[in-house]
Amino acid sequence: MQQLLNDHKLVLMEAAIVELLRRSGEVELHTRLVNAPLIYEATGREALRRIYQSYINIAQRAQVPFLMCTPTWRTNLARVEETKIQSSINRDAVHFLKEIRASGGNDRENIKIGGLIGCKNDCYQPREALSKLEAEQFHTWQISQLKQGGVDFIIAETLPSVEEAIGIARAIERSGLPYFISFVISRDGRVLDGSDLRMAIKRVDASTKRQALGFMVNCAYPSFLCAASQPPEVFQRLVGYLANASSKDHCDLEGAQELLMETVSDWGDIMLDLNRNYGVKVVGGCCGTNEQHLNYLVSDQR
Repeated sequence: MQQLLNDHKLVLMEAAIVELLRRSGEVELHTRLVNAPLIYEATGREALRRIYQSYINIAQRAQVPFLMCTPTWRTNLARVEETKIQSSINRDAVHFLKEIRASGGNDRENIKIGGLIGCKNDCYQPREALSKLEAEQFHTWQISQLKQGGVDFIIAETLPSVEEAIGIARAIERSGLPYFISFVISRDGRVLDGSDLRMAIKRVDASTKRQALGFMVNCAYPSFLCAASQPPEVFQRLVGYLANASSKDHCDLEGAQELLMETVSDWGDIMLDLNRNYGVKVVGGCCGTNEQHLNYLVSDQR
């Protein structure tokens, strides 16, 4: 994974998956586990496969590496036990993505599978975040399951609190897997708990002996980073950005009935600026994004 980052100026990551499924009307998302149980249904598997494959095709046409993530954002131990679904769901999700990757032809070596985890509680409410110790204990089971499944890396996304991020990083560190830590930020470029990004990164790095491959931001419009105002040292460790399509605040996006988004070119130009002028190598989409957004990011790579 580190070599892949070293060797490429741009690495493509997936765009939205859950939102596309929700708006398609083809499948019903689980109230607690979201899209993960779809891997056990024929219609769900096909819907997931179609979305993942469309994103892979974009990366392969542009001849850039592609990072795909398991549909396991909410499949922590507490929720899996609560719903009484198969305890192997995280491992099964990895195997499902491996099946998709296996059809990738000669380029499949440039497709990496990440084990996706999220915070325990509401990703927009930092006051609900776990402490460092609680997080380390809580997330260990899911990380272990994803490792057993054979992921290439772990990514913890949409983290609103540095405390929980530290605990997660420590738990992943013990697994021996390479990993990314991804925060959700507000429009002032700060983590939702109020921490400035430089100190957030510094605190997580100082809390682990085997540091993350890098840090990311997800579930925020790219302008929220306020890149020109960030200290230069932030971009020594900030390697990725998975951006919302809309510049509205999280409270406005939560539960919105219609799809909210800025123009693809406005979104994409800010993202490409982060890549070209700030060295943010891993670029992809979050809420509201689709194939058009990824295509825009790689339009000059072909």
